Amino acid sequence: MFADPAGPIEAFTWGRFVIAGQEHGRGDPGAGQGKDLRILFPPLTVTRWAERTGHHLRIDMITGIFDQGLEVLLLGLGANRAIACPPELVEEIRRRGIPAVELHDTAAACRRFNELVRQGRKVGLLAHGTC
Repeated sequence: MFADPAGPIEAFTWGRFVIAGQEHGRGDPGAGQGKDLRILFPPLTVTRWAERTGHHLRIDMITGIFDQGLEVLLLGLGANRAIACPPELVEEIRRRGIPAVELHDTAAACRRFNELVRQGRKVGLLAHGTC
């Protein structure tokens, strides 16, 4: 689905990420931090995005990204973009201090994250690794 050996996100396939050489996902509960991830830069930080449940995002699922000084938040809405993100949620994220919010399928979100990191931007990615 996505490969970029230069990273920091080196690969994404169904339920599996490779970030800075470490595998995340697959299995139960999965390697590393699992298949749903919160990735911040700088510094590069990868944690489990445990709050995401179901296929409809709510503000209480958007965690660990406010008060980080992010310029851009990327939402990886699944390999097939099966996660719904209502416009009012995007507006609430902006209201809480993140000026730019981008919605992508997860492979495109990984690609965009790497681009923004290479530009030296302060970026966060909440990524769902399946559907």
